[in-house]
Amino acid sequence: MQIIYIKEDKFQYDIHSLYKAFYPAEEIRVIIGEPGSSHEKEKDISPNDEISFIDVNKTKNDLKKEIYLDLSKKTGKELPWGDLTGIRPTRIAMNLLEEGRSDKEIQEYMKDTYLVSDNKINIAIDIAKREKDILKDIDYLNGYSLYIGIPFCPTTCLYCSFTSYPIGAFSGIVDDYLSCIEKEIDYVAEKFKDKTLDTVYIGGGTPTTLEPDQIRRLIGYLRAKIDLSKVKEFTVESGRPDSITREKLKAMKEMGVTRISVNPQTMSDETLRLIGRRHTVAQLVDAFHMAREEGFDNINMDIILGLPGETSSDVAHTISEIGKLDPDDLTVHCLAIKRGSRLFEVIREKEISGKLKIPMLDTMSDIQNMADIASKGAADMGLKPYYLYRQKNISGNFENTGYAREGKAGIYNILINEEVQSIVALGAGTVTKRVYHQGGRIERCDNVKDVKLYMDNIQEMIDRKKKLFEED
Repeated sequence: MQIIYIKEDKFQYDIHSLYKAFYPAEEIRVIIGEPGSSHEKEKDISPNDEISFIDVNKTKNDLKKEIYLDLSKKTGKELPWGDLTGIRPTRIAMNLLEEGRSDKEIQEYMKDTYLVSDNKINIAIDIAKREKDILKDIDYLNGYSLYIGIPFCPTTCLYCSFTSYPIGAFSGIVDDYLSCIEKEIDYVAEKFKDKTLDTVYIGGGTPTTLEPDQIRRLIGYLRAKIDLSKVKEFTVESGRPDSITREKLKAMKEMGVTRISVNPQTMSDETLRLIGRRHTVAQLVDAFHMAREEGFDNINMDIILGLPGETSSDVAHTISEIGKLDPDDLTVHCLAIKRGSRLFEVIREKEISGKLKIPMLDTMSDIQNMADIASKGAADMGLKPYYLYRQKNISGNFENTGYAREGKAGIYNILINEEVQSIVALGAGTVTKRVYHQGGRIERCDNVKDVKLYMDNIQEMIDRKKKLFEED
């Protein structure tokens, strides 16, 4: 454990993120106050290493650069994204492009200000340009996007911290849950009747835990209440192959869904068992072919780099097998250790017992090798990077990248990450974002995560949105 003491109540998140990037296997605590103070004792801390009194009485960028250079010298590491701790590095490049800056000026700014590597700067610029082109026909001011959360899954994956409930135990309340979603749709239909709906994304959880008649009910209600004639993309995250049937695919196609996900995460049966996904690679392949047979011509697949026990050769195998399927969109995630996941608890157990029950990657070079394999594989499939984001505690301090063939990029993915358009989110555990186009301010309101609390308090969830969108 490393304890960092700071003099002022400032920049704790950034300091914590930087230390965690350099010391991913250690617990990091950032505390305001002196070592040995009563404040410290109240927290019952037994530090292995104490770094005392970081002076935060300076600009955040200067402070982060100073900490980065110090930690880089101590560890001999250089982070690919330098001292950047935010999740949207491409937004920096996008803003500078919109100001009319040249590629060279952007490169100099990101290197001087954030110590970003040349490779990542070039990726950020390339993706920012592609995002601008993809979004060129989106009306940010008069348009909006809609997210609908279905918080049910066949099982909960080891690494997952999203709101999800086992469908086996909650199947009896799904219809009542959909009734609550319909109430939120009623609000959206009235409030946004003069706005253009650009994209719809049904996520989760696993939306295909819904039965075919429930899929028709949900999307049918949406179509009856809201004008979808100008929707550029309608995605249903079909993620888990063990939830996909031909009847569900037919229902989605019939209701106008244009884009789906069939997500392997890995093409290793052994790893699938380890991470709690109760399906096989063969089931994944069958589900993908079935989706093609039912007419889906925009299929996304997700993989995760750094899964427990996997090596670069495992990633190479996964990419090779995915290449045979020829998806239209491939999202490459680097494993992020999220609070609330079972994986986080396993790692915490290591600190208590001194033993790691599940083997994990510790080095940035391993992730870099995996990322290089995935990037080359995507290029060989004819897919180009079109969006990028990062997560806290992400493996190797790297990033998640979406690759797609021309005309198949996920528009919603860009909108949610770049935060350039308001997104109205329905369902338990979802977050609505309102983008103010004067000054770039963003305000949020959330729906409670617990599905039963959400259902019991549906009017309050609607009232939260009313308050958010009626305020100037």
